[in-house]
Amino acid sequence: MPTAALRSTRPKPPPPTTSVVRPTGSKPLRPQTGRLRTTADPREKRPARTRKSVPPGTAPLESSAAVRPDRSSAAARRMLRRLVQGEEPPTQAMSIVERLAGSPYANPLVRSGGPDANARKTLDLALGMAETMFRYGAGALEVETAIIAVTAAFGLESIEVDITNQSVLLNYSPKDQTPITVMRVVRSWTNNYAGLGLVHQLVTDIIDGGLSRAEAANRLNEITQQPKPFPRWAVTASAGVFSAAIVGFIGGGPLASLVGFAGTVMVSLLQRVLGRWRVPDFFTTAASGFVVTAMAMVFWSMEVPISPGIVVAGGILLMLPTGRLVSAVQDAINGFPVTASGRFLSAFLTFGALVAGIAVALVLGALTGMGRLNVTDVVASQYPFAVTLLLLAIALGTICIVEQSPRRLVLPTVLIGVAGFLVYQAAEAGGMGPRLTPAVAAVFIGMVARIVALRMGAPQLIVAVPAILFLFPGLAIFRSMYGLSIGTDEMYQGAVGLFDALTVILAISGGVVLGDNLGRPFTGNLNGNDRRNRRR
Repeated sequence: MPTAALRSTRPKPPPPTTSVVRPTGSKPLRPQTGRLRTTADPREKRPARTRKSVPPGTAPLESSAAVRPDRSSAAARRMLRRLVQGEEPPTQAMSIVERLAGSPYANPLVRSGGPDANARKTLDLALGMAETMFRYGAGALEVETAIIAVTAAFGLESIEVDITNQSVLLNYSPKDQTPITVMRVVRSWTNNYAGLGLVHQLVTDIIDGGLSRAEAANRLNEITQQPKPFPRWAVTASAGVFSAAIVGFIGGGPLASLVGFAGTVMVSLLQRVLGRWRVPDFFTTAASGFVVTAMAMVFWSMEVPISPGIVVAGGILLMLPTGRLVSAVQDAINGFPVTASGRFLSAFLTFGALVAGIAVALVLGALTGMGRLNVTDVVASQYPFAVTLLLLAIALGTICIVEQSPRRLVLPTVLIGVAGFLVYQAAEAGGMGPRLTPAVAAVFIGMVARIVALRMGAPQLIVAVPAILFLFPGLAIFRSMYGLSIGTDEMYQGAVGLFDALTVILAISGGVVLGDNLGRPFTGNLNGNDRRNRRR
């Protein structure tokens, strides 16, 4: 028989069977998804599913109407839990980048390539910016947010910032790497609001992603080396014009404005000489207050028809530490107690030096036989209301030159200050009192200054500080020091008046900070939304 025939007649072996060992009492295994769905005998019949019959007119037990209340109650419980507990655990540490919320540097464009290999250069750049901003008069919160924004923009997120009155310390400690700690001490200050605005714009360009680190370092070097917008002679002349205009605004006549102009110019020249000799600021301020008061007393003793108190009030406004007080109040409110304490101490030392200079001049005047002054008279402007507004506008424009504000912000500062004076007049007519009225005007100026300054690419401090200077009670300070220095009958009134003047000064500073916070909802589209849209 042929081989092919043998193969065809040979019976085929049965297919191999697979046995599944199941533990006793276990459920049968479900078929896996795929081609091999089951290993059971296909001829085995499964029991058919039975359906319970429901009598007509009755609803099934497991209906959608019965399930909906359970689902709605579960959703309500989840919503309540989300409202009470929040999206994150309550004890979770806040990311340092979240400190930028509400600041002009919110939502920085973070580099997606990860941290830079040479992180030390980024830290040095951030320190250079912080030192420059401190020297030009920025607050601690603005300096901190600028540092966080710049370092986050270049990929350094594991960073800690510690700011005190004169030092800035940065610590960069990435995971599984050696930490880096750098510190910079600020030892000098200068009036340069234009430079502060340029640094603010530089930080904005960095967090927008338009500058590299090398380009940012070059721009910072150019900012620190470029001259101020106004020359020295213009600053000296503007200081004199400011004193003359503010004397007329308070209530002095043309002769009083002329004496105020001469005294302030002499004080500016004296401060320049004492600064060249490295005399401490305390003695420089005391000497300046002495010169202004002595000149007013001398001209008054020569029977020149002037009011010495008004002349002194116009002369000492430029010497008051206005920006330092505003920054100190802002730092205290924003959680920088060490920096606020240092700035408060420095501001009150300056205030004390000014008061000491006035007191020495008054005592010397009494010893030389000068008559007693009548400091209780209520004074008002001798000019029509339109001329008073013009004098205020001149004073605001010249103080911008003294503070070296950017040229493009001089006119907005003048307009905001004039509007604040109108609010002051309205509050005074409403009977708010001599202590609350300046604070209300300061709140208005602080809020509008934030909106205008951020829209024009500058921090709020540049516009707010020059615009509130006319609110400070220079005449009340002179009256109080006269009562404390001359005679024992008026010492109590002088002490109370000095306390009231300090209260008004702090109320004005706090009002500017409150206005800055009230203006945040109106400036949300000026700092972060445009960058978010570009990232999308």
